[in-house]
Amino acid sequence: MLTSIPTPTRSEFGIGPLTIHFYALCIVLGIAVAIFWGDRRFRKLGGGRNVVADVAVVAVPSGIIGGRLYHLITSPDAYFGSQGKPFDAFKIWQGGLGIWGAIALGTYGAWWQYRRIVRTGREGMLSFAQFADSLAPGVLVAQALGRIGNWFNAELFGKPTTLPWGLSIPLKDRPTRYENFSTFHPTFLYEALWCLAIAALIIAIETRLIAGQTFFFYVGMYCVGRFFIESLRIDAAHQVAGLRINEWVSVVVAALAFFAFKRAGINFRRDGSAP
Repeated sequence: MLTSIPTPTRSEFGIGPLTIHFYALCIVLGIAVAIFWGDRRFRKLGGGRNVVADVAVVAVPSGIIGGRLYHLITSPDAYFGSQGKPFDAFKIWQGGLGIWGAIALGTYGAWWQYRRIVRTGREGMLSFAQFADSLAPGVLVAQALGRIGNWFNAELFGKPTTLPWGLSIPLKDRPTRYENFSTFHPTFLYEALWCLAIAALIIAIETRLIAGQTFFFYVGMYCVGRFFIESLRIDAAHQVAGLRINEWVSVVVAALAFFAFKRAGINFRRDGSAP
């Protein structure tokens, strides 16, 4: 009988001179799902074919860069501290992509590229709000797949637990002061399941939402779950007033997202406009 979730013994494999990391594979698979599903949803709204893929050419690299920059800014000691290794800042296959940085810069990159395509006069270009809404469920699935990549890297786990779904962590990967504990909360799994739950909820209720609200709902709901999941984490992080930086970011971003969600509804009822 399974009494804990085992940590994979391998995080990579070789093909000739190439080394393939499972974390990278999960990220690539997630991107592919987001583009494929987003394209189908966008075209269902009346959008043009391949618009999502053309926007992704800019949005995906922007999101990866933004995610890495956020991670470096909020966790600088491992790279730039007294014992840090600056070159490791480029090793994204080892994990370390902050979702808020990825969403922020990725969304900006998508908006910039979308506007550029609109200016070419291409047919099938809807509002950017509709474009963002069409991507939301697929991006959530991509996030969930990315978290599975964290499992292979033995990272993003939480406090010790004796629950039957506790994650078994090898001694070499346990944080300082937790060497005597063997199983921990699989917070990467909690977050993956939360993302899938939000995606399912969006599919269930989006016909009652107006353009833009789906994307704001995604961001707000993700932050709600992330706040509680973050409180279980034990990896090193800077704190302010007793809360981890990422908990504060969750609160602020959730508040902004739900405000925008509400404001979009008010504007629509008042004059029929969408963001």
